[in-house]
Amino acid sequence: MELPVDVLIHNELLSMRGKEGRLLAIHSDGYYELTVRFGESGHRMMMPIATTVLILSEAEEEWEAGVEVEP
Repeated sequence: MELPVDVLIHNELLSMRGKEGRLLAIHSDGYYELTVRFGESGHRMMMPIATTVLILSEAEEEWEAGVEVEP
């Protein structure tokens, strides 16, 4: 995966459910470095990997029909 990449951000603590952002880096110290737009301005955020879920904005082109995901 090449960075930066557009993502949807989910973080319960900040009540983010699918907030659009851009992943800039993944740091070995345990956080994502993101840019998120609030109003007219973009802000750089550091969010903990342990409590943040990122979903790539662009869907996968290929999907194997036999792949199962456990709940």
